[in-house]
Amino acid sequence: MKINGRLLKALFFSIVFLITSGFTVVGHRGDPSKYPEETIQSDDSAFNSGADYVELDLHLSSDGELVISHDDDLYRVTHTHAIVSQNNWQTLSQLTYDNGEHVLSLTQLFEHYRKQPQAKFILETKIDHSIDPSYELENKIAATIKKYHMENRVMIHSFSVASLFRLRKLLPDAYLILIVGSLKRINFSNLPQVNAVNISSDLILNHPFLIHWLHRLNKQVFVWAEMDESPSLWHWLINKNIDGVVTNFPSTGFKYKLAKEGTKKYEINRQGIYFGKNKTTTMMNPYVRIKQKKFIYPGQSLNIMYGVRAHNQLYYQIANQTFVSAEFVNLDLKPQEVMPYQDKQLLAKPQTPVTIYRYPENQAKTKKILPANQLFKIKNFNGSPNSMWLKTTLGWVKARDILFYGFFDDASWQQYHNLPRMNRYTNIALTAYQPLQSPPVKTIIETLVAK
Repeated sequence: MKINGRLLKALFFSIVFLITSGFTVVGHRGDPSKYPEETIQSDDSAFNSGADYVELDLHLSSDGELVISHDDDLYRVTHTHAIVSQNNWQTLSQLTYDNGEHVLSLTQLFEHYRKQPQAKFILETKIDHSIDPSYELENKIAATIKKYHMENRVMIHSFSVASLFRLRKLLPDAYLILIVGSLKRINFSNLPQVNAVNISSDLILNHPFLIHWLHRLNKQVFVWAEMDESPSLWHWLINKNIDGVVTNFPSTGFKYKLAKEGTKKYEINRQGIYFGKNKTTTMMNPYVRIKQKKFIYPGQSLNIMYGVRAHNQLYYQIANQTFVSAEFVNLDLKPQEVMPYQDKQLLAKPQTPVTIYRYPENQAKTKKILPANQLFKIKNFNGSPNSMWLKTTLGWVKARDILFYGFFDDASWQQYHNLPRMNRYTNIALTAYQPLQSPPVKTIIETLVAK
């Protein structure tokens, strides 16, 4: 009877997830296109952008601490070669990301989000039991989840079947997901132990019957891909009957989730700053766009209550019946973070086509290309430190696609070096271009500063 009771309870939770989660948006390692992956800043950004869950990876330190990191070697994210499994927690906890945060443990993460019940996580066990036969990783994950009463706020996924089998014994009611990249891993010895399958988008593309087949077996289907915010990819995904997407771009995932649900309005409740150079009028309704005799002014702090998508453009509600275009309202940049670039110009990188966008978002891509060998004044900014957008007279361009022009005096370089490391773009033209007599084109030194 105990076994039947447990199975019934597991089935109940599966049905609850199936009914309530729908198209679940999972921020892969947080919001890594904006902030350093698997940091609190990145996790918060993912939740604020509409993610239902944040996905994080777990390794064990040499002294048995659960360390949050995708790689066993932390060099890629901390610029210091440190193998998690070969170092103790005291050593690892001193390493920092580009935003100044230290490497996190699972205990620290749960402590931080303890009183934020809306913050939910998918934990990945990074282990190969053919090399490490112990179950110390799984045992400590289960103990930590129980200690912080996170049973209803955590799902666990893994490539390791052995890891999931162990966790099913330790946490009978846990929501477990098997990550697969090939059909061989989807079989009747594995499926009874899990609630869902996380499948690569390529596998579904080649075998579209999988979604229907897994749903017939009462298994949810999550999809993971090397997300690049391609509209064609997202349109393809949401037209499939999937239950969730694991993405590097949670805000885009949330946008498509709303589109699929037929919802236009969503809650934000964050502070923003109006970056516009001139005052702008507000409107009563973004669908009709009737302007009011109310204004917001450059540098004004705004309480962003809701976001509304209409006419393929994002608007923010800042008060009752008061909306404003989101084009020059920034949630992730502060004026001091863009100050060194304020009076500068930009030009396309040599032999690099630079796409122009109508608005500072990937879905607003046009067919226009920034003219080569031509300077443009930077008129405004949007985005985040790691993914900044620049406004020109022709439209918006991505900061990583261009060369910043004008850092030719000591004052400019001092301002630049005063920026936090994650705000320093290295694609800077070191010398001025000179017009040639024949042919009449302009050239620049193609040198990038790497500091």
